[in-house]
Amino acid sequence: MTAAGAVTLLAVALIVAVVGLSLVKVIAQLRHVTWTLGTIIVGVNAIAYQTRTIPDVIPKVNANLAPVRAMAEQV
Repeated sequence: MTAAGAVTLLAVALIVAVVGLSLVKVIAQLRHVTWTLGTIIVGVNAIAYQTRTIPDVIPKVNANLAPVRAMAEQV
């Protein structure tokens, strides 16, 4: 093998190694972003649940107040 061939192979190996390490770093960052977005989605869903509209809550409130209404009607 000539010197030029050896230098070319060494350069290609070096470039492939650098690109491979860069891809590993990108994968790690994307996993972190995915975890963070998952956390944000859970938080937004919790806020949406706690601030749901009144018509969704009214049947539960009426069910809880049924005994109070029954006692008030007896008075």
